[in-house]
Amino acid sequence: MTIPGKKIWMSSRDYFMIVFGIFLYALGFSAFIFPYKVVMGGLAGFGTVIYFVSDKLMGFGIPVAITMYTTNIILLAIAYRSVGKQFVLRTVFGAAVISLFIGALTPFFPEPVVKDQPFMSVIIGAIMCGVGIGMAFVHNGSTGGIDIIAAMVSKKTNVTIGRTMLYCDMCIISSSYLIFHEVDRVVFGFVILVITSFVTDMVVNTNRQAIQFTIFSSRWEEIATAINNEANRGCTVINGMGWYTKHEVKMLIVMCRKIEAVTIFRIIKSIDNNAFITQANVNGVYGNGFDSIKLKMKTSTAANSKTESLAEASDAHSADMAVNSESAPHKA
Repeated sequence: MTIPGKKIWMSSRDYFMIVFGIFLYALGFSAFIFPYKVVMGGLAGFGTVIYFVSDKLMGFGIPVAITMYTTNIILLAIAYRSVGKQFVLRTVFGAAVISLFIGALTPFFPEPVVKDQPFMSVIIGAIMCGVGIGMAFVHNGSTGGIDIIAAMVSKKTNVTIGRTMLYCDMCIISSSYLIFHEVDRVVFGFVILVITSFVTDMVVNTNRQAIQFTIFSSRWEEIATAINNEANRGCTVINGMGWYTKHEVKMLIVMCRKIEAVTIFRIIKSIDNNAFITQANVNGVYGNGFDSIKLKMKTSTAANSKTESLAEASDAHSADMAVNSESAPHKA
């Protein structure tokens, strides 16, 4: 079986973007957050706690990368049956890459890049972490960590994944007070949590954002043809009626990427400067020319057996009807 070249290219691009996003996350953590001894959320924060606790108790700190990778493997082994094989394989890759990058970058930054500016350094690091996580999520990547715990909890209870992650992050960040006894470090940790979450959502939603145009014009045919030929976007023509004039009108519906909106506007205005246009932001457009829905449908064994039973019953019922019709006397 041959794999199409386009599919290989898309998979390679996804893995490249996942690795690049994880690198940004590791750089933001290693260069801007960890040197100021600030505990953030996730396994990176948990690894930071273990590092400073072990440093106080044993005189040397267990590297954050080792703690992250070991914890990820333990959690994945526990959650294997709950989250599925695909999630585990994808997460093992992300966990290995993030541990490798953090382990390699942390020794290069014994001192913070932005000196004597802890708050500014925390903000820069949080933005980099948020962009990195967002890029990994957009391309179906996973760094594991708290995601694994949240996935397990959501399978067994009604608590959402987001809420579980929030609770875990709050516990990890708050634990830093027991180590340093400084409130400002806890505050910095929560600042990182808020900024990282906001930036991650922004990156994910911006990537999927598209524009929907609704166009009313007497020259709708020319506009639709120009959009097809010049912008390489499809148009849908809908019949309507203006209630004030009681005249029939043609309405065009056009979907495009956000960066293509200016091109669509120019095409419309160059043909009909009096066209009536509405524009709306759309979060997520799936289908030809846009994103594909990346979901793996699970077939239920119970549902299949039930369907087969119904099919057999239907066949038996049809056979009984055929026998009865043959044995019944024919009326003239």
